[in-house]
Amino acid sequence: MEAETIENEDELETFRVEYLGRKRGKVGALFDRIPELDPEERPAFGKAVNALKEDAQAKLDAARERLQQEKRAAGPDLDLTLPGRPPMPAGSLHPLRETLGEVSGIFERFGFSVAEGPEIEDDWHNFGALNFPPDHPARDMQDTFFLKKHGYKKHEDAPTGDDSPQQRSSENQDVVLRTHTSPMQIRVMETDEPPFRVVVPGRVYRNEALSYKSYCLFYQVEGLYVDEGVSMGHLKQTLSLFARSFFGEAVETRFRPSYFPFTEPSAEMDIWWDAGAGMGGQWMEILGCGMVHPHVLESADVDPERYTGYAFGMGIDRVTMLRHDVTDIRTLYENDVRFLRQF
Repeated sequence: MEAETIENEDELETFRVEYLGRKRGKVGALFDRIPELDPEERPAFGKAVNALKEDAQAKLDAARERLQQEKRAAGPDLDLTLPGRPPMPAGSLHPLRETLGEVSGIFERFGFSVAEGPEIEDDWHNFGALNFPPDHPARDMQDTFFLKKHGYKKHEDAPTGDDSPQQRSSENQDVVLRTHTSPMQIRVMETDEPPFRVVVPGRVYRNEALSYKSYCLFYQVEGLYVDEGVSMGHLKQTLSLFARSFFGEAVETRFRPSYFPFTEPSAEMDIWWDAGAGMGGQWMEILGCGMVHPHVLESADVDPERYTGYAFGMGIDRVTMLRHDVTDIRTLYENDVRFLRQF
């Protein structure tokens, strides 16, 4: 054992196994011979074997420490002549996500809370409770992705007339990918007590042909404010302030009469968009809005004689395209790294 040399890790392991290994080590084999000796010989033999074991362990420990010191002294195994690695590119928010967060943040500063809801909805929350008649065109397959279609049907025991909570039949509900974020108006009013002041950012789906200006999914931000004494003036003031906060103090806005089943009166809000470089400008519609229809309040068991409210919904994709001069909505969903690196 004294003549054994240990110059590297492999020789270190070979020495350990040969002398101190549990199964075939030489020291262990000597211990196994002790029962075969005469009783008077065993103490001296055992003492000698223990001394041999200690010597082998000491030699092993000394060699291990020496090899570790040599390794530390040698330093890391680096080739300093190799070129450096370029840093990983920094990530960034997708332009849609950035716009969505900025719009929501503005309304949070106005006192709105943020709520989110399911993208898979039932007929009641997506259409019925929002005052969509059974034969409304938005219920057609050309507009809506149906996941489970039963056809619109009222509960057998329900009275005739407008829908009410008693007229909802879960067995006959269509299941759809939500076509707007407006179902969260109902969900918020069903679970809480007035006043309500929320914005709902989220993704919605429409069964439309793909083109440079339309896609099968897009993002919206829904807004709802219900309290005593809420008026159209409050709505116009809030949205005008939003436009100035988002587009700049010099932005021009206008409201045009419109129609939505869940608001009355209804309006669309436009901003004047200057194309720049002498190309002129035009009015661009950015959102729809109006006073919450009394039938919608009744659907959520909110007293329309006591409470009024306003609602609005804006398409985030269109706003993002305006801000970043994107002319094809499909660009926002193609995950082209060349496009995304610009942000």
